[in-house]
Amino acid sequence: MKVPFLDLEAHHRPHRAEFQDAMNRVIDAGAFAGGSYVAAFEEEFATYCDSAYAVGVGSGTEALWIAMLAMGVGPGDEVITSPASFMATAEAITYCGATPVFVDIDEETYNLDPKQLERALTAKTRAIVPVHLFGQPADMAAILDFAQANRLLVVEDAAQAHGAAYGGRRIGSFGDAAGFSFYPGKNLGAFGEAGAVTTSDEDLAKRMRMFRDHGQVEKYYHDVVGWNGRMDGIQAAILSIKLRYLDTCNALRRRYAQEYRERISAMPHASEVVLPVEADGVDHVYHLFAVRVPERDRVLERMKDLGIACGIHYPIPIHLQHAYSGLGYGRGAFPIAEKCAEQFLSLPMFPEMTTEQIGAVVEALNEGLAAVTAV
Repeated sequence: MKVPFLDLEAHHRPHRAEFQDAMNRVIDAGAFAGGSYVAAFEEEFATYCDSAYAVGVGSGTEALWIAMLAMGVGPGDEVITSPASFMATAEAITYCGATPVFVDIDEETYNLDPKQLERALTAKTRAIVPVHLFGQPADMAAILDFAQANRLLVVEDAAQAHGAAYGGRRIGSFGDAAGFSFYPGKNLGAFGEAGAVTTSDEDLAKRMRMFRDHGQVEKYYHDVVGWNGRMDGIQAAILSIKLRYLDTCNALRRRYAQEYRERISAMPHASEVVLPVEADGVDHVYHLFAVRVPERDRVLERMKDLGIACGIHYPIPIHLQHAYSGLGYGRGAFPIAEKCAEQFLSLPMFPEMTTEQIGAVVEALNEGLAAVTAV
């Protein structure tokens, strides 16, 4: 059996009529750049995230960048974050003119380890960007305590955590702001690029709206040098529809994660697999179901031969990327992040999976491990 890593066609199929009707309404209204559909989605998404405001932008990268710009993060500042993330987390810091400073991750949750924050703190530290990796919330209580004690801003990178919760509160409501991506493959995905920032700070929301719209306070009156970071109306209309089904889809992801755990734990080569750990007091939404295995690349290739599409998130930690070689980090700087990067294998995970597909994935994983351990 062939199993895709993600099946967007199956995900969209039940709602095609709703999507087509929404797009027709946007076309009839001519509300293509910003406008009423974006405003409606912003209100819906803010409410969903237990926040007062949401600001729709063009991508998740812009969400983080514009949030920090509006907070005044800039040249001479340092921002602490995780090396175990997509490049955009650090890019947003760099494009503010600030310097990303990395700390290692916790080996169970794969999120920024709050115990490492003290060693990264300097007189230049301005903010912390915790990443809710794979859909697992970071340890926000410890991070917020540290931030408050040191008068630091907190911007959640929630690009993979739509609907996740920590201590009963939705992610996106903890930091001074939180950046979300709506890239099509996310738990809440658009029909192209889109993102949003949530916050409960009214003044910050106003400044972010100004920065996303060329720095305008009103048309043709520019108080700052801004950017064209607006969300478009069609994406907003699609996201409003898909938001209605997000909790149901996340519940399915959680169910499939448990089925993966049970089936992998029962397979002959179970001892070779490190399964995801769900931290106490969190609702993990499993944007990705990433296991850790030995000889990852060989296991991946064997599973591909068997028709199972897997992914690697992410093969090179940010501090070892050539683009950030100027920061001076070398191999061994963050050993846990580096070890995990060599072992992570993301198994297929999407709300439309079947029990048969999960069984095929687990069987192929076992065969892949059997092949590499036999050598």
